[in-house]
Amino acid sequence: MLADIKKFFDRFIQTASANNPTDNTHRLRLATAALLIEVTRADHVIHKEELAAVKQALQQLFALPESEIETLVLLANKESDNSADHYEFTSLINLGFDASTKVKIIEMLWRVVFADAKMDKYEEATVRKIADLIYVPHHEFIAAKQRARAAS
Repeated sequence: MLADIKKFFDRFIQTASANNPTDNTHRLRLATAALLIEVTRADHVIHKEELAAVKQALQQLFALPESEIETLVLLANKESDNSADHYEFTSLINLGFDASTKVKIIEMLWRVVFADAKMDKYEEATVRKIADLIYVPHHEFIAAKQRARAAS
């Protein structure tokens, strides 16, 4: 597993040129998708409604064609399988996104949580941890949760 994590960093982080916005964009999208996938796995039961919410969130955030969304979700699942923790994804998000985009990501995480019409304590803890790691203030965290609950 450590070898897979190293491959991920070598492939998507270290080898990417700071002058290549395509590499950075891809890495940010993959990191975001991986966090969304992490929330689906938090309660150890992945519901089809949660996966649909992940795809919808990626579409809203990145406006990608459906085929690219499918590919991104497959890659995110693989990266999530090989991930030791959330830091490798949240560190990319901290470097690549502004505060308002981070709040949108937290709202999308909440939408995934509420997609199956119930909130598990592990899902809530996962979103809370991610919010802390990407420095979303508590009042924004709560507001995002309320917006997501109202939309579900």
